[in-house]
Amino acid sequence: MTKVLSVGGSIVVPEKPDTEFLTSFIKMVKEWLSEDDSRKLILVVGGGAPARVYQTAYAEIAKNAGGSSALDAADWIGIMATRLNAQLVKASFGDLCQNDVVYDPTAPIEFKGKVLLAAGWHPGFSTDNDAVLLAEKHGAKTVVNLSNIEKVYTDDPRKNPDAKPIDQISWADFRKMVGDDWTPGKNCPFDPIASKKADECGMKVICAGGKNIPNIRNILDDKEFIGTQIGE
Repeated sequence: MTKVLSVGGSIVVPEKPDTEFLTSFIKMVKEWLSEDDSRKLILVVGGGAPARVYQTAYAEIAKNAGGSSALDAADWIGIMATRLNAQLVKASFGDLCQNDVVYDPTAPIEFKGKVLLAAGWHPGFSTDNDAVLLAEKHGAKTVVNLSNIEKVYTDDPRKNPDAKPIDQISWADFRKMVGDDWTPGKNCPFDPIASKKADECGMKVICAGGKNIPNIRNILDDKEFIGTQIGE
């Protein structure tokens, strides 16, 4: 039984690596894995603060030089940040994670050990899409997306006080909310490109708060949880 978590970089490295969170998260995962030999976990890690800092610097440099930043170049900077973050998490799992960090989710993979770490692949989408591709490859029907929001809202609650949290939403309605286009650093509950792919594959996505360790454990155990389910 393989579960797939797409872990937002803002959870792993909000400004600097969150060692307290990572320690608690890894302890929980180790306990979950130890309770059943058939359990495996795929973790796809986002770019977080390093991606934002370096993409912002690139945009400023390009502007000061009289040009403009290129989307592909900005995406590559973000991808490199995801790879650094994933390497940190892989190292923290020790012998449980025996594979190298996966960069290409479509390449043949012999999943060794109990934990597999993956990072950004190439421009055009976020690590959410890598998570969906890995879930499809390894037969997982649900992707758990962990970020700094507990639920998907009808609108941005930071800007609209009337925004309402959503417990469950269809792919058709969710995709109307997020659109179909990806830009580097885009802030949305789940990447539009990943959403299209998950919809086509008939997958579910659960969006939940990344810092609530007991709630993440409930999701892994298929118990009642706080979050939003996208898809049937």
